[in-house]
Amino acid sequence: MKVVAVYSVKGGVGKTTAAVNLAWEAAKEFRVLLWDLDPQGAATFLLQVKPKVRGGVGALVAGRSKVARIIRSTDYANLDVLPADASYRDLDLMFDHARKSEQRVAKILEQVDGDYDVVILDCPPGAALVAENALFSADAVVVPLVPSPLSIRSLEQVKEIVAASASKPRIVAFLSMVDRRKTVHRAAVEELPKKQRSVTDVVIPATVQIERMGTERAPIGSYAPSVEAARAYGELWSRVRATVKPKARKHKH
Repeated sequence: MKVVAVYSVKGGVGKTTAAVNLAWEAAKEFRVLLWDLDPQGAATFLLQVKPKVRGGVGALVAGRSKVARIIRSTDYANLDVLPADASYRDLDLMFDHARKSEQRVAKILEQVDGDYDVVILDCPPGAALVAENALFSADAVVVPLVPSPLSIRSLEQVKEIVAASASKPRIVAFLSMVDRRKTVHRAAVEELPKKQRSVTDVVIPATVQIERMGTERAPIGSYAPSVEAARAYGELWSRVRATVKPKARKHKH
């Protein structure tokens, strides 16, 4: 089972959008679990899953709840969700009090190791314990970068966190919310992949089709498969797939 963390130190960069679309793309070929670790629960909402974790996330961290009882199926074949609810606001605190606190996500995922080929973690922004946990369990970290002078800085911050992690996941960064009418954005598209090895040449455009995800409550490829953004997410998954090399296996169910 391969684990992919979608993460940024900054909010509002298209992280959840990427997590949902990557999960949908991966589910064409693999059995996928999307774990929504963000207390805002945006991925849970976008995939039309009820945001209710029985006993709260504390029961999950403490081992009182089995993961399988909380996982919900979606309208898409091979794609399940471990939803977030309001209790995730206290997740950092819970991890802080747990033994081997940076390994709790990995420990919880051990319960479903035979059931999924790929796990996508939609991480909350920032450099807190939840992110540390996600990165500890991850084989790759997917990092959206909004083109700006600060995008290199946020990538460097992610690199520092990854360097401090015991697992040293590979970084797959991409440019998100790109408006080619802006000089800064065009320059970033041209220069960043050349300057930074971890930045792919995949470009996700700023487009109304992505904004429609909020009203459609669906991955973009399911309602607008031919638009540039849908094709770009497909290409992003190809890069991630080549990085983590998941294998489709026979499943318990």
